[in-house]
Amino acid sequence: MTTDAKGESAPVIIARAVRTRGLRGELVAEMLTDFPDRFDKTDELIMVRENLPVGTIKLESHWLQNGRVILKLAGVNTIEQGQEFVGCSFGVPETETIALNADEYYDWQLEACAVETVEGVSIGTVREVLHTGGGVPVLLIESATGGEHLIPLAKTICVEVDTEAKRIRVDAPEGLLDL
Repeated sequence: MTTDAKGESAPVIIARAVRTRGLRGELVAEMLTDFPDRFDKTDELIMVRENLPVGTIKLESHWLQNGRVILKLAGVNTIEQGQEFVGCSFGVPETETIALNADEYYDWQLEACAVETVEGVSIGTVREVLHTGGGVPVLLIESATGGEHLIPLAKTICVEVDTEAKRIRVDAPEGLLDL
């Protein structure tokens, strides 16, 4: 579970406004979800600025266009009003995320997980999940000494992933941790 500075569940970001569109204050937003149809089930968005939730706003309508989502927010009816939201991220409560299959994880669930070998030797903490286009995401692990490791999120290597306990156990092939 992700939490903010107050210990409350932080929103899961699903879009980021990049510019206005049209004369009615619509926003062109980068989609940060693998589930575009999730906007069909969303009536209200949590606004996030500089990684801090700043309030909620009603989603009046939306549509997909050229790999992005166009957002029409309630009460935002001019280009000038829309411009105030450019750069703003929009999220939903963690409880409203779409359920994944077993052995599938959201990036935010893996980030900050402690990583150790099957023998219990600490490797470090997941700083980021990289999607390189190769089909298997890669975990960017920051070690306690400041070094980094890249570990593929393959079942044969990451033999135990426990997002509740924030722990990943790896059975790394010889030489992988020496890179």
